[in-house]
Amino acid sequence: MLLWIVLLSGLGAYCYYLSRLQPFPEKGNRFAIVLFIGALILWISSTSPDGTGEDLPAAISVFLGAFFVISGIRDMSIMKTDVIVAPLAGILFCVGGISLLSSRWGVAGQTEQIGSFVLASTMVTIELYIAFRGLVIGVPGIAWSKSGLRQIHRGLILGPNGAIAHFERSWDVEDRWINSMSHAALILIHRHLGNSDDEERNILELESLGGWKSVDSSWTQAVEEGLLASVPI
Repeated sequence: MLLWIVLLSGLGAYCYYLSRLQPFPEKGNRFAIVLFIGALILWISSTSPDGTGEDLPAAISVFLGAFFVISGIRDMSIMKTDVIVAPLAGILFCVGGISLLSSRWGVAGQTEQIGSFVLASTMVTIELYIAFRGLVIGVPGIAWSKSGLRQIHRGLILGPNGAIAHFERSWDVEDRWINSMSHAALILIHRHLGNSDDEERNILELESLGGWKSVDSSWTQAVEEGLLASVPI
């Protein structure tokens, strides 16, 4: 039981740390809180005089892992707002699933053992792909662009978590239109703040990417509306 508590607590702490480096930290924070609650439940159950089922920690890990893998893949592939929940939830799912499969290994027949081995191998392979897609490739530029616009509407312009810092991380080698959007947003922000040197520098970068015609008018309108409604912090 202690190993399961350490696993949930360790993954929760690591997820909380990584979430502070993401454009949308609330995704990882939510998962970390759930992991801490799960570890607390297991610790409380371990103090029960009646004891708990041997498969309870693994079942909890599979349930939590499966739920957050699904939501994490949606955030990573479709919404493009988070890249850490799916890989870390996948670790939880794999450990719990393999633990449940191994618990029946001694009484299982040869066919069931082969099926369990294939299933465990499939889970590990998928987890390696998810981990590579999320933790190795990292946060896509569009995620920082989305969060930058959100920070503008929140009035958070300056500082390490401000809109400027987010847009300065919003670059993509393949989708260069994201770079145009980021430079356009930075031009409007620095113009709003009166930073003429930074504005001119981003104007030159935007012109090398095709100028204002490469940026959708709805994007610049959204940035301008956010700046008019916000007070720089």
